[in-house]
Amino acid sequence: MSDEQQRDGSGDGRGAQAGDDFPGQESGDRWTDGPEVVQQAKKQPLPGAESDDAETLRERQRLAQLEMMDRWVGGVLTEQRRARRWKLFFRLMLLAIVLISLTTMLYRVFLAEPTASLPTHSHIALVEVHGVITSDAPANAERIIKGLNRAWSSGSAAAVVLHIDSPGGSPVQSQRIYTEIMRLRDQGDKPIIAVIEDIGASGAYYIASAADSIVASRASLVGSIGVIYAGFGFQEAINQIGVERRVMTAGENKAFLDPFQPLDEEAADFWQGVLTQTHEQFIDDVKAGRGDRLSNSPEIFSGLIWSGEQALELGLIDELASLEQVAREQVGDAEWENYTPSLDPFERLTRRFTQTAAEVLGLQHAHAPLRFQTQ
Repeated sequence: MSDEQQRDGSGDGRGAQAGDDFPGQESGDRWTDGPEVVQQAKKQPLPGAESDDAETLRERQRLAQLEMMDRWVGGVLTEQRRARRWKLFFRLMLLAIVLISLTTMLYRVFLAEPTASLPTHSHIALVEVHGVITSDAPANAERIIKGLNRAWSSGSAAAVVLHIDSPGGSPVQSQRIYTEIMRLRDQGDKPIIAVIEDIGASGAYYIASAADSIVASRASLVGSIGVIYAGFGFQEAINQIGVERRVMTAGENKAFLDPFQPLDEEAADFWQGVLTQTHEQFIDDVKAGRGDRLSNSPEIFSGLIWSGEQALELGLIDELASLEQVAREQVGDAEWENYTPSLDPFERLTRRFTQTAAEVLGLQHAHAPLRFQTQ
């Protein structure tokens, strides 16, 4: 075989196989079939035995490429997993920072006491009585009394102002607040002023009557000095739908207010006596707070409610003015500090959920049946 045939690879079956490995290339190409390439191939032989044919060599090359690709893909996936871990870590850190910031903000807005550091400048100390007065509402005796004592202890407060916007509520809660106001009022350190906004009726007026003076707007609703109990009678309805009510008691009158049983005259007289006695307590306390300023009109204690102008004529209030006017009269400027204890937002959410669930399930509330409240 000549040297030219060896270079062309035409006299060797291996040369033909190499040509098969690289289809489309001309035989005799010195870049692929030259002596340097053959010599390099002898130094680094392809994997496999010398007896392997071209198909087997191609398969081995394919497997080698796949193995290399698998290693490459594995490396890429590993890097991606690392990148995802770091990304998740930084996201969790950002979320933690946001949660800490929100918690701090909520604490400052809702939980931090508004008068942690008492102001030193002259001002009026505000205590809010907003909404229905009950033990499980924002206007409860414990919260309002706490605010009153804090406002009273402020040396720079020129006056304590009860900012009232309430239709009334529980007799017991109202009496507790009334008693505390009278106790502070007897000390005579500073005036206690009740400022009525839209409404100061029933139990809310009970509270206001303990103040040194009561101020309201001309259109405010004032009064409603009375006691109410409201219920329903379902005895006819339960008979019509064929439901049998089973009530067991220890004490013959334990279930006398059961709405599914008729209310007899004796039970009605007894319950009316309870209402009358509670009403008399209300009247006596209003008279003790207002004194000779009340007119002699018998309608004052009838449960009627009047506008601010009418209430002024009846002696139920002392002045027609606003909160800003009261502040200017006391300190020369419309400036005040709120001493009402802050509400816990989580407690409010839990309480609201409990109340809603009780209403949906038809469960009875544990509130007292009597009310110093307008309807």
